[in-house]
Amino acid sequence: MKVLKMWNQISLVKQIAIGLILGIILAVSIPEAAKSLTIFGTLFVSALKGVAPVLVFFLVMASIAQHKKGQQTNMKSIVFLYLLGTFLAAIVAVVFSFLFPVDITLTQNTEELTAPGNAVEVLRTLVLNIVDNPVNALINANYIGILAWAIVLGLALKNASDTTKTFISNFSDAIAKVVGWIIKLAPLGIMGLVIGAITENGLSSLLSYLNLLLVLIGSMLAVALIINPLIVFINVRQNPYPLVFKCLRESGITAFFTRSSAANIPVNMELCKKLGLDKETYGISIPLGATINMGGAAITISVLTLAAVNTLGIQVDLPTAIILSVLAAVCACGASGVAGGSLLLIPLACSLFGISNDIAMQVVAVGFIIGVLQDSFETGLNSSTDVLFTATAEFKKRLKEGKQLSINRSVMAAETTEKVVNS
Repeated sequence: MKVLKMWNQISLVKQIAIGLILGIILAVSIPEAAKSLTIFGTLFVSALKGVAPVLVFFLVMASIAQHKKGQQTNMKSIVFLYLLGTFLAAIVAVVFSFLFPVDITLTQNTEELTAPGNAVEVLRTLVLNIVDNPVNALINANYIGILAWAIVLGLALKNASDTTKTFISNFSDAIAKVVGWIIKLAPLGIMGLVIGAITENGLSSLLSYLNLLLVLIGSMLAVALIINPLIVFINVRQNPYPLVFKCLRESGITAFFTRSSAANIPVNMELCKKLGLDKETYGISIPLGATINMGGAAITISVLTLAAVNTLGIQVDLPTAIILSVLAAVCACGASGVAGGSLLLIPLACSLFGISNDIAMQVVAVGFIIGVLQDSFETGLNSSTDVLFTATAEFKKRLKEGKQLSINRSVMAAETTEKVVNS
């Protein structure tokens, strides 16, 4: 009990760091024996994915049902930040691709890969997901459908009795508590995921695509450490980096290893709670962000498309580059509605330059080869930005209302809350 108490007094980020280091040591020193520990990573991700749809459904429904008439929300601001961030990420990717052009070795390993025919098909899939059967949406973790049904049922329950509303709210709180228990297991889960990544994938296969990875990761780091902080600063006029680093540490790290925005929804909601954000707002904005806030996906689509363009010797002018940025941003917002995510949307962007589908699918196959790092960085950027923009919109709202605000104090308060909860 004494050891457990000491462990609980360590912050979650430090616990995860310990799990990460331990995973690397075990994977490098005793790879065969360590493989059996990958089950911890599988269980952790599966638990998060299992609880996330139910959490989102009941939390959003409870928030809408209990929302008082005339009470202001800032969802418009959050959605605007999501779309702006995704578009600017695509712009950054295009700029990096022009500054550091790369050639890629195309591969024929494209079996069983099917890409959507055009952007209309992507948006059609997205719309159909909205009217999906609610039970089917929960089973398949279709968050657009879950959000739609939760909002509709929440509106229908506005005139329900207080007893009914209290029951739904209590059930939502109970699921949130379960989420807290699962997140406590993050260090063990991260250790298992790291062991799996090192023992199963290795890094040797990535060396031939090192230049491409550097452009991809460089673009994502530029967005995370320059563009996103600039957006925050413009909105709240304060040093954005305490909040940026808080989101990267507590959301980005887990998302990096789980490689699933859906699995990271409970982690993000827990972080929003610690930051003292409005539950009615983040209950909707976080699952929505996991669907449409896709800056990392926009970068992947743009960089891989322009790598193919450069490999084939196609000249790109400025207007076409801007069109590519818009197309990448729009497609990225619909990435979650397509099996395979951002990579299978690359043929849409390639079609802008007259690249045949056969060659485009070879580029997709390259994306799968480097996916062990590409998808990790992409998900880390996407997921951490969900919390960052949700917090930014709320902080801006508080300033407009004349309330005192200090980003640094808010972050410190979140860390104090975590210590109290651990104790």
